[in-house]
Parts: sequence; structure tokens; C-alpha cells
Amino acid sequence: MSRIRYNAPAVLTFALLALLTLPLDVLTGGWTTRRLFSVYRCSLLDPLAYLRFFGHVLGHSGLSHYMNNMLLMLLVGPALEEKYGSKTLLGCIAVTALATGLVEFVFFPGSALLGASGVVFMMIVLSSFTATRRGAIPLTLILVVVLYLGGEIVSGLSGADGISQLAHIVGGVCGMAFGFALAKQ
Repeated sequence: MSRIRYNAPAVLTFALLALLTLPLDVLTGGWTTRRLFSVYRCSLLDPLAYLRFFGHVLGHSGLSHYMNNMLLMLLVGPALEEKYGSKTLLGCIAVTALATGLVEFVFFPGSALLGASGVVFMMIVLSSFTATRRGAIPLTLILVVVLYLGGEIVSGLSGADGISQLAHIVGGVCGMAFGFALAKQ
């Protein structure tokens, strides 16, 4: 008899925590998403500002936004967690959350950022490193950077669609940095 295994604890727990923010948003009339799960320019004396630098990746604008991010994360994340370990992947998620949150805070004072797409982009780029061998850059990495991140740059320059392409790009750069750093280990 087969049993269900909690095979990727970091990714699964992240997805479940992000899912819990959706009914919380409804129950609080959007207060929790605005005050806890979105990062925006505010006073650094506000203690919640520091929580938001990390917590914004758990917030989503609705079920569709959540599903788009989590389906990709659940597709790519478990293999990364198996290769690098839960603690390492959680560290990568936290650093990416902080990096995307700080970019939003510093460079976009009139807007707010929420969602895990920066983390998802980090995972997508990092996943292209999984078959890296010493002294070789995987062709998959080059293609991911050109196609995925290149597409984000083009989208960001072509118009305002309410999507933070810069968060995607920052997430991709984080994934590349983690990939090179972890390949050395």
C-alpha cells in the first residue's frame, strides 16, 4: 500500500502558508494582505516593514495569482529541495524575498509588491544549474536567461501591466548567483 509523503517540506510549507493568506485576506477585508503580505514604501520605524520585506512573497492578489505561482513552484521546487536541501532552499527563498522587497521599497515608492513570482523565477533559473559540471555552463541556463529573463526585460520596457518584471529579473539574478555559488560547493 502506498502512502503520501511530504516530500518537499520547504516548498510544500511555503505553498500552504501562501494558501492560508487567501482566506485571511477575505476575512480581514484585505487588511492582512495590505499590511503584512505586501511590501511598499513606509517608515522604517514601522516594525511591520521588516516583516513585509520577507512576507510579501506569501501574499497574492487572488486565487489565480496564487495558482500561477504555486504550480510553477511545485513543479520546480521539489527537485531543487532534493538536490540542495530544505535549509539551503529556504535560505535562497528568504534572500530572494528580501532582495525583491528591497528593490520595490527603494525604487518604486508609489506601488506595492506581493506574490512569489520573484521566488519562482529564482527557482527556474537555479533549476537550470542542477546538471552543472565543473568548468561548464549549461546550455539550459543560457536559454532560460535569454528566453525567460529576456522576455521579462522586453515586457517591462513595452508597457505597464501591473506585473513587476523587475521582481522577476531580480529573482532570476538571485537564482543565477545561487546557482554559481552552490556549483562551487
